[in-house]
Amino acid sequence: MVLGRLVHYAADAVLLSAVLAGVRRSSGFQLDTTSITDPTMRGIADKYFGVGESIFDILQATAVNSNYFKKGQ
Repeated sequence: MVLGRLVHYAADAVLLSAVLAGVRRSSGFQLDTTSITDPTMRGIADKYFGVGESIFDILQATAVNSNYFKKGQ
């Protein structure tokens, strides 16, 4: 029960990070991690957003190479 909830929260966190990566890619706006004063927390935040970038890249590559997606106009 607890492990399932933990996995669910981790998946939600990764999806949120991927959405934020998509927002950064489409609009150019991103969260300012330089305003985090604690270097450890800043590093964790940068790694968190890096995971979202990686997931977004994987999803984008999958969509480009898939027959189920086509480029919109």
